[in-house]
Amino acid sequence: MVKFYPYIAGNFVEGEESLCIRNPFTDEMVGETSYISDVQYEMAVERALKIRQVALEWPIFKRYESLMYIASSMENQLEEFTELICQEAGKPYRHSHTEVLRAIQTFKIAAEESKRLPAEYLSIDWTEAGQGKEAWVKYFPIGLVAGISPFNFPLNLAVHKIAPAIAAGCPIILKPSSQTPLSTLALAKIIDESEVPKGMVSILPMQRHKGERLVSDSRINLLSFTGSAEVGWSLKSRAGNKRVILELGGNAGMIVTPSADIELAVKKAVSSGFAYSGQICIHTQRIFVHSTILNEFIEKLLPQVTALKFGNPLDPSTDISVMIDADNAIRVENWVNEALSNGAHLLCGGHRRNNYYEPTILTHTHSQMKVWAKEIFGPVVILEPYTTFDEAINMVNCSDYGLQAAVFTSNLHELDYSFQYLEVGGVIINDAPTFRVDHMPYGGVKLSGLGREGVKYAIRDMLEPRILVKNYY
Repeated sequence: MVKFYPYIAGNFVEGEESLCIRNPFTDEMVGETSYISDVQYEMAVERALKIRQVALEWPIFKRYESLMYIASSMENQLEEFTELICQEAGKPYRHSHTEVLRAIQTFKIAAEESKRLPAEYLSIDWTEAGQGKEAWVKYFPIGLVAGISPFNFPLNLAVHKIAPAIAAGCPIILKPSSQTPLSTLALAKIIDESEVPKGMVSILPMQRHKGERLVSDSRINLLSFTGSAEVGWSLKSRAGNKRVILELGGNAGMIVTPSADIELAVKKAVSSGFAYSGQICIHTQRIFVHSTILNEFIEKLLPQVTALKFGNPLDPSTDISVMIDADNAIRVENWVNEALSNGAHLLCGGHRRNNYYEPTILTHTHSQMKVWAKEIFGPVVILEPYTTFDEAINMVNCSDYGLQAAVFTSNLHELDYSFQYLEVGGVIINDAPTFRVDHMPYGGVKLSGLGREGVKYAIRDMLEPRILVKNYY
C-alpha cells in the first residue's frame, strides 16, 4: 500500500481526515490519502490567485516544454500508472493501459496547442466609421479554473482539465473522485518535478460538501465538471456567474442497417457495450437493428458476449471485471429486474455476484423502462428491431440524452441523414459510439452537457477575447 498526499499549491501536505482506497475486485486497501481542510482549501485558492500574473507572462515555449516533460515522464511510468488504475478503479488491464496512453497523448496535444493559441487581425473599415482604424483580438487566460473529475477515467478525464489549463495559462484546482484519487495524485508528483509554476496546479481530495465550495466560490472563474447529469445540472444552477462546462452522461444508440458489415457491427457492439462493465458515458446502451438482419445479428452477438472472460483487472486476459462498488451493481440489477417484470426478455446475463454484474442483453423493451430511458452506466445493452431508417433515427432520439451515436451503413444517404437528424454531439459511422480521440470536440446536447471538451476546445473555453482598436488619425 502506498500513501499519497494532497498536492496543495506546489506542496504535498497531509490533510485533516484519512481516505483509504480499496481495490473493488479484492476489497484490499491499495492506497491511502487524506481529505483537505478548509484552511488548506484557502491556501490553494490564495496561492492560485497570486500566481495568475506569473501564469499570464509564462512563455509559450516553457508551457510546451513543461507539458512535454509531463508526457515523457508518464511514458517512463506507464506500467505503474496502469496498475494503479487497475487497482483503484477495478478497470481491466487493457483498458487501464489505453487510458494512460491517452492521458500521455492529451498532454502532447496540449503542448502542441499551446503554440497556436487563438489571435486575430480584424479589419475595422468595413464601414465609414472604421476608416483609419484597425484591430487585433487577443485571448487572455480566464482566471482560476476548478475541475471536478469522475471515477471511471480517473487519470485521463482529470488530464482533460489540467493539460488545457496549463496550455492556456490558467491556474487550476482539481477535485478527483474520492473513489479513485490515487492516479491523479501520482500525476501530481510529475507535475511538481516539471517547470509548471508552483501554485498553478493543486489536486485536492475533498468530501462532497467541501467540493461544493468550488462551485459557489466567486473567486473561481470557470467550473469544468465531468460526471452525472443530475449532479452536473445541479452544480450549474449554483455556480453563480462563472463559466460552466459540463461533460455529463449519455445513453448511446447504435443503428445497424441492412448494408452494414454485420461482423464489424457485432464486434464493436461487444467491445463498446461491455468494456469496463459499461461504466463509460458513451457506452453502447441501445442497439437498433433492421428487422431483416436481426436474427443474424443476435446469432453472431450472443456467443461473443457470453465468451467474455471475467477476472482480476490486473490480468491482461480479463475482458470484464467488477463494477466500482456493490451499490452500483445493485442499482443495475434493480433496473434489469424492473424491465423483466414489465415484459422485457433476457437474451443473456441478468445475474449479480456482489459488485460483479454479468454482461446482459435485453429485448422487448420500450422507452418507459429505465434500461431504455436513463443512463444505466453498467454492462447492460438493449436490442430492438426497426423497419425504416427514419424510425431508427427517432428511436435513438427518444432519449433525454444526446452525447454520441453510431450508425453502421454503406449507404451515403443514410450517412448524411444521420448526421443531419441525430440529436447528439457526435455521430460515428461504422464504429462504436465509444470512439473518441483526445483532440476531437467531445460533448453532448440535451441532458448530456454544455460546451465541449477536446484539448483545443477546452483551451478556448479557458480564454477570454480582448480587442485592441488603433486609430491612425
